Amino acid sequence: MLHLIRYNILVKFRNFNTIFWPLAFPLILGTLFYFAFGKLDEADFETVETAVVEEAEADAMFLEFLDTMADGEEQLLAVEKMSKEEALTALTDKKVSGIFFVGKEPSLTVGGNGIAESILQSLLESYGNGKQTMEHVMKTHPEGMPKAVEAMADYKTLVEQASLGGRTTDGNVQFFYALVAMACLYGAFMGFGAAIALQANLTPVAARRCITPTHKLKLVVSEMLSCFVLHFVDILVLLIYLRYILKLDFRGNTGEMLLISLIGSMIGVSMGIFVGSIGRMQESVKVGILLGMSMVGSFLAGLMNAEMKYMVDHYAPIVNKLNPAALISDAFYCINVYDDRVRYTRSLATLSVMCAVLVIAAFYMVRRERYDSL
Repeated sequence: MLHLIRYNILVKFRNFNTIFWPLAFPLILGTLFYFAFGKLDEADFETVETAVVEEAEADAMFLEFLDTMADGEEQLLAVEKMSKEEALTALTDKKVSGIFFVGKEPSLTVGGNGIAESILQSLLESYGNGKQTMEHVMKTHPEGMPKAVEAMADYKTLVEQASLGGRTTDGNVQFFYALVAMACLYGAFMGFGAAIALQANLTPVAARRCITPTHKLKLVVSEMLSCFVLHFVDILVLLIYLRYILKLDFRGNTGEMLLISLIGSMIGVSMGIFVGSIGRMQESVKVGILLGMSMVGSFLAGLMNAEMKYMVDHYAPIVNKLNPAALISDAFYCINVYDDRVRYTRSLATLSVMCAVLVIAAFYMVRRERYDSL
């Protein structure tokens, strides 16, 4: 068995497509991502476009508070006063992240659930708490008013993009998590090649292998294991490059990242083996199916547009609960951004079950193949 695995690894390593798509292409794409937006300054993120609608009996103190947030070189807010109709139109067109309706009691209307909207909500809550504090200070310790006002004015220095676990994060890291997920799914091409190599009616090499005295189970298992090992190494190389060369935010537990990489590489290879084992479909059609599955899954996981993943989670949550790329991306999020052990475990368990189902189904399809003549 070991010599079969070693032989299969050597054969695959010498195949250009086996090396380029699962390994070289993600490395190239990751480098392009890095230079495109991997090190964007966080100041761009901190400026939140905001509309303000003044109503009757507008709270002048709150308006002054907003002006304070918009002052300085590093603005937290970009405030623009509008009518109610103009503000709602701007919110619908996503020109602003939220609308402050400033009456006797200020209120906030937002169009989404992103970090910018959370900042606006935090500002409103901070103002409400600060206002109560100042009213209390005014009644009990009037001499402390200057310090209370100064504390409210310094609020924007306390705001940073951070995870629930306390780690400061880069908003663009989602693209790199989705990139790793795409690289895992690209193992499908390696698994596809393994499936083709076991079907005697497709290639002369497969025909010669099928007439050898080696048991069919050994051939199938050795092919699968060699693909798993080689693709796992591919993903490790990618992670090392992203973490230690590009210095990206992959700070999670190393053992947990290795486990995600292992299961992720297995699900990609399993997809390829399963599709490659289906019927007598033309090879080009099967390749098209694998490419479509890999790219659509990566797109829905946020590889091209980070908002896409949130939209899918909001409108069709079942899709990404079954999307391998989204599950891999979520698992990395759980250990690198926020500490959610339940979601992490659920993602890996779902991937493991999918992998087992695909491998077992592929094995039975390959095993039952019979050929009239070789």
